[in-house]
Amino acid sequence: MPHFIVDCSVEVLESHPEEYIAEQIHLVAVASDLFDIGDIKVRVNPYSKYLVGGKRELFIHVFSSIMQGRSTEQRAKLSQSVVKKLVTMFPHVPNIAMNVSEFEKATYCNRNML
Repeated sequence: MPHFIVDCSVEVLESHPEEYIAEQIHLVAVASDLFDIGDIKVRVNPYSKYLVGGKRELFIHVFSSIMQGRSTEQRAKLSQSVVKKLVTMFPHVPNIAMNVSEFEKATYCNRNML
């Protein structure tokens, strides 16, 4: 917790490698002051086969799952900060978006909790 899953068209990796993208998302998440640095997880999934609006158009979409308890304003600011960073990094990519989903603390489990 939290998880940031970056789905993107494979062509965006021509501008920046996966490691750099993950690092930049991680830095934005740290700067939000919403999470402990050691808890932040970022993964990048490049796609070679995709359609956006019925055509092949570059995209980046970040799916974030975070533990419940942050305000709507905090979640919105997080989303805006990540999208702003990605727009700066990829000004040629027309489709950049992010959504934040919450999961319940009561139903969350990881290996260390067993």
